[in-house]
Amino acid sequence: MSSLLQTPLTQALGCRYPVVQTAMGWVADAHLVAATTRAGGFGFLAGATIAAEQLEGQIQKVIEATGGSQFGLNFHMFQENAAQCVDLAIRYRLRAVSYGRGPDKATIARFKKADVLCIPTVGALKHALKAVELGADMITLQGGEGGGHTGGVPTTILLPQVLNAVKVPVIAAGGYACGRGLASALAAGADGIAMGTRFMMTSDSPTPRATLARYLAVDDPQKIRVTTAVDGMRHRMIDNPFIQRLESASPLGRLWLALRSARRWQAQTGMSSAHMLKTLLKAIKEDPASLSQVVMAANQPVLLQHSMVEGRPDEGILPSGQVAAAIDSLPSCQALLEQIAAEAEACLQQLFARAHASTISPAGRAQA
Repeated sequence: MSSLLQTPLTQALGCRYPVVQTAMGWVADAHLVAATTRAGGFGFLAGATIAAEQLEGQIQKVIEATGGSQFGLNFHMFQENAAQCVDLAIRYRLRAVSYGRGPDKATIARFKKADVLCIPTVGALKHALKAVELGADMITLQGGEGGGHTGGVPTTILLPQVLNAVKVPVIAAGGYACGRGLASALAAGADGIAMGTRFMMTSDSPTPRATLARYLAVDDPQKIRVTTAVDGMRHRMIDNPFIQRLESASPLGRLWLALRSARRWQAQTGMSSAHMLKTLLKAIKEDPASLSQVVMAANQPVLLQHSMVEGRPDEGILPSGQVAAAIDSLPSCQALLEQIAAEAEACLQQLFARAHASTISPAGRAQA
């Protein structure tokens, strides 16, 4: 491999290629992270959907499979075991942590003292500036093309804005799945790309085949659309019967769907049927639409579980970047990253050759 793909990202994270595998809930497990790491990328464990009692074991599995701790852990400060995530990342000297709603300055200082890099994901310029102010070592910038919770501004607009505003390395996300995309991001000034949907659609992904078949079947980016029906925030996902029912329901009907799909959530939290009924009656009296969003937000891991673990894509949600419509195969992480690297290098070499040729005068070109 030439030096064209060596960036501050590869130097800081210790990976061969400037490609990051994002922490997709119920998808980014120890197996996928290990496969990404061995293939030369940098992977993040999805700490938000790994049970607290299993998290340390998942970290140990990646270390055993890869021979080191050159991978990351994703978590949210609002999750119940956030303190555990922080402690484990520091104890095992993981190379990095990623997060959305991030830790405070004191927690970031703990990471820095332990040489754990902080790489938050943001979807707006103001959030990038705030993250750097708090101490972020790098920024993952996700444009509106990305899957799951996402903003409304495309990566092509956000990336130049953030590159002009911050001095830390920037990782571009949202719409990337191939070497041409990596080359374009590097040419624009990013230090690498992050991919979620593309890694989920590999043979190393734990995603059930029935669910992967739904992703492969999508051939129109417009069918991977944004909805606010789940929790009031923008989600990009593949259209399916569950989302259609949720969007067409009345406020009370939406609450009923939320409570029906929350049966497992009820059991996990210990909420009694009497308490749930009391909450329902209170919601009817106050604001059914608002409570349905709260219940659905808390219930999202279960909704993801239906599709990403149990293989029932019509009964849960299918977060996806629009790039899924351009994917028609499920290669291994190794084959995927080798293909992306080769294509990116070819594109960059062609770009530099054109730039070199343009500096030669017509007379010099004739002499050559």
